[in-house]
Amino acid sequence: MIKSVLRGFALATALSAVAFAAAKNPIVGGAAMFDSKNIIENAVNSKDHTTLVAAVKAAGLVGTLEGKGPFTVFAPTNEAFAALPKGTVETLLKPENKATLTKVLTCNVVAADAMAKTVAKMIKDDGGEHDIKTVGGCVLKAKESMGKITLTDENGGVSHVTIADVKQSNGVIHVVDKVLLPKM
Repeated sequence: MIKSVLRGFALATALSAVAFAAAKNPIVGGAAMFDSKNIIENAVNSKDHTTLVAAVKAAGLVGTLEGKGPFTVFAPTNEAFAALPKGTVETLLKPENKATLTKVLTCNVVAADAMAKTVAKMIKDDGGEHDIKTVGGCVLKAKESMGKITLTDENGGVSHVTIADVKQSNGVIHVVDKVLLPKM
């Protein structure tokens, strides 16, 4: 009887530890993300987002993304930026291209706190595809397949959400595998 109670207690403890771990924000780019920190405070610690952070700094958007929000950022990884045509990132980071860089970055930001479950519901409610208007004026087409959300930019480029629901004090980050680009 005592062994049975102890096993039950051990199982309950293990399950509650798993539930607690699942409730925490994911690790992104090898760094813990904290929902008490803003988008910039967390992003600077992700080794997978150094290009994004450099671009946000070059565009002068740090203050905005440290602001109250709420924001949803579809955060492209370094690999996503590297997949752009050769020389694109270097060209965008030049001071004379700040307006273009800002347009690109703001096409990856929505003025809302949109968790994946909310986006999935909007997709379902709209019959399988939901238009998402970004801060930069772009319209992204959101779809869901097998529990994963994809976003199609105005050029037909498809980005997959690889890590969803990284809660921030001023919104949420969804890590994506492609830079969402505006029609230019």
